[in-house]
Amino acid sequence: MRSFDLSPLYRNTVGFDRLFSLLDGVGSVDSAPSYPPYNIERTGENTYRITVAVAGFTDADLNIEVKENTLSLRGEKKAGEEGENAQMLYRGIAARTFERRFQLADHMEVQGAVLENGLLHVDLVRNIPEAKKPRLIPITTASAPQVLEGAGASTH
Repeated sequence: MRSFDLSPLYRNTVGFDRLFSLLDGVGSVDSAPSYPPYNIERTGENTYRITVAVAGFTDADLNIEVKENTLSLRGEKKAGEEGENAQMLYRGIAARTFERRFQLADHMEVQGAVLENGLLHVDLVRNIPEAKKPRLIPITTASAPQVLEGAGASTH
């Protein structure tokens, strides 16, 4: 039995429909990877932001790739970065290698990424080509045949 309902997300988002469909099809929440945690927010009519918690990672440790409507975020700490004389007594900050994938809707483009205070912000925009945008079709009314004055009247 599922304990989450994604229907409110379907109503309020545009562009991540495939992602929610994939999440909806998952049988168990426990089988989904939980590291690193992330947020998906809508910042405008056609703009989105994915925020991933990547504490302990630098920009050199992270890799962002977009290929065939799939956004891949990878993080890998290089071995020996912490200093050879450091003795770790307790490691509570996870710095393990990760890969997170997001399915993007058609016409979604990555605008940029910013690493700030341990959070990686990836900004997305949906650029719909003019040919695919809805357009209004003007409606004209068929005019009734005009009767010229005096043409239909008989003179006696």
